[in-house]
Amino acid sequence: QVQVVESGGGLVQAGGSLRLSCTVSGSTFGNRALGWFRQLPGKEREGVSYISWSGGFSDYSDPGKGRFTISRDNVKNTMYLQMNSQKPEDTAMYYCGADAQVWRLGSLRPSDYNYWGQGTQVTVSS
Repeated sequence: QVQVVESGGGLVQAGGSLRLSCTVSGSTFGNRALGWFRQLPGKEREGVSYISWSGGFSDYSDPGKGRFTISRDNVKNTMYLQMNSQKPEDTAMYYCGADAQVWRLGSLRPSDYNYWGQGTQVTVSS
């Protein structure tokens, strides 16, 4: 059984930083792309960033470009999202997703992921 657990969320002032972590167990972590997504109540889940199974390719949606950095450690089965220069509009529940298929580069489409954690709340105060 695949388990996905996010951590690292919290309250931060605008301009501050947070690092989110995502640990995946019970599966072959190293052969799946992983992604970070965020969601506001009543809104659709949106892609923030993703990283390929090898860690060699990553991409970001426009809000995070230049401010967020995604990385993964396939030995620790953990993925990270470093968020700098945070803005109030970054406030959301952040989710980690593991790709439904193996050996892919990844995407920002939530429908491509079928393993999800419970989320970690990020709140940025102005």
